[in-house]
Amino acid sequence: MIKIVKATEADIVSIAEIGRQSFLEAHESSAPKETLNSYLDKNFSKEIIRTELADSSNHFYLIYYNNNIAGYSKIVFDGMHANIPSNQTTKLERLYLLKDFYGYQLGYKLYQFNLALSKKNNQKGMWLFVWVENERAINFYKKIGFKIVGLYDFEISATHSNPNHQMLLRY
Repeated sequence: MIKIVKATEADIVSIAEIGRQSFLEAHESSAPKETLNSYLDKNFSKEIIRTELADSSNHFYLIYYNNNIAGYSKIVFDGMHANIPSNQTTKLERLYLLKDFYGYQLGYKLYQFNLALSKKNNQKGMWLFVWVENERAINFYKKIGFKIVGLYDFEISATHSNPNHQMLLRY
């Protein structure tokens, strides 16, 4: 059984843990281990997740599979960026799924949920950043209609950045 629910403050620990694990699984070869661990400590602490959840512009949703949290998403409506032609475009900031839940179409279902929510909120498209070497994610996004529209240097630390594709889906 699949269920998608809006995250609450009670979900902070789960979001932080899934965020850390998913980011590390997707990026473990992208930077030295110490650099990645520092990034994870800074960006997926309980305090940071609490702050992000409290910000009304951020929308977090958890996806459950057979009553187990499988992943989560974070979207921001009207997510402005220089490469994006409309201010009515949703930023898909995170679509994280634990490896144990690959193969069940959960990422796609969570994406569809966010797409419907985006359209309901009068958005004209959706955009995201994805590491250029994350072929699994790039292929997923291309398959559902996203196009590469630019490049972005994603800062892992003051001395390390990873090249990311910026991808856009118009609707």
